[in-house]
Amino acid sequence: MSLYSIAHLLARETIIKDPYTFMLMTWFKRQGKKIQWGDFELYASMPPRVLLDYLTTGKNMIKRITIPEGFSLRQIAERLAAEKLVDAKSFLLSAQDPQFLAALGIRETSLEGFLFPDTYIFRRGMTIQSIQKKMFLRFKEVLGGLTHKAIIDPKDIGKVVTLASIVEKETGLAAERPLIASVFYNRLKIGMALQSDPTVIYGIKDFNGNLTKKDLLTPTAYNTYVKQGLPPGPIANPGRESLQAVLTPAKTDYLYFVSKNDGSHFFSKDLKTHNRAVARYQLSGRTNNKPKAN
Repeated sequence: MSLYSIAHLLARETIIKDPYTFMLMTWFKRQGKKIQWGDFELYASMPPRVLLDYLTTGKNMIKRITIPEGFSLRQIAERLAAEKLVDAKSFLLSAQDPQFLAALGIRETSLEGFLFPDTYIFRRGMTIQSIQKKMFLRFKEVLGGLTHKAIIDPKDIGKVVTLASIVEKETGLAAERPLIASVFYNRLKIGMALQSDPTVIYGIKDFNGNLTKKDLLTPTAYNTYVKQGLPPGPIANPGRESLQAVLTPAKTDYLYFVSKNDGSHFFSKDLKTHNRAVARYQLSGRTNNKPKAN
């Protein structure tokens, strides 16, 4: 936009009274070509000199950022760093700060799982902890509005979020999430390993995208093939549907599911049926040793 267009837009929005006075001041200060593009939060009470300072320095610039469901803490840090809102390393360190976590009332060791995926408006210059607190308060708001059954005590928030994060990573179909949750509940009930590929991947440093049989046999804190029960914490930041699925799972006898390679899964009650499904949907087209079934 030209300075003329900017000045008249500000006047139409009643941010300034006279566009020509604003243009003269801008020309006098030789700031016309320094006005930055982007979204700003501006008020009618701003003195014109302050307004011009904001527009040319970006001090009051705002960023609209969308955090997708299932993003890990590291991915969120990288997304915000790409928008020049935070330093990624500092963001991760803050997310593990015991004093900050305690102040938020979180008993876990990090904010992983507690930063709600949503679209946010952040102001340039916001502190890292103010950004994290805003995302956490949104998480609390959403969680507080969900219904629940007494399978996992909602007060045991760490377990709720951990299982919800696994459900989030296992399927992209909202309709399947209560079924996925039921499979994991059924396995936990009988002492069966969760055997979730996403948890194994989370525990691999610098994962290259190829999950192998060796990976499944390598013990880590997050390898739910070799360790029973839930992993020590969330593996991602779950959305509303995954949280709701864990709080109100479907009632099933399913113990297994396998990808049908179309975004959906086939669910089975017993190993024999599951093996047939694996042969049908996976083994016939497998080209490497990456496991596809749960």
